[in-house]
Amino acid sequence: MNSLARLDSSFIPNPTPVVPAQAGGLLTILNWASGIGLVLGVLGVIIVGIGMVIQLQRGEGAQAIGKLGWVLLGCIIITGASGIVRAFV
Repeated sequence: MNSLARLDSSFIPNPTPVVPAQAGGLLTILNWASGIGLVLGVLGVIIVGIGMVIQLQRGEGAQAIGKLGWVLLGCIIITGASGIVRAFV
């Protein structure tokens, strides 16, 4: 029988991560970067919307849908960045 299978799970440590006090400036920079990224994402959606209106008048409206998808994908990555990193760490 495997020796790891016989271990009681109460002996396995479960550390909780603690942010050191010195990381306050870094957290401020990360919060600012996230906020700026989201503002730029909203601006990107607005710009793509304006482009869609112009292209629809020319008869080329379907090409802007791909651009909107990329902008929305970027917004999803920005908002989920902490969860994505937490999944890999």
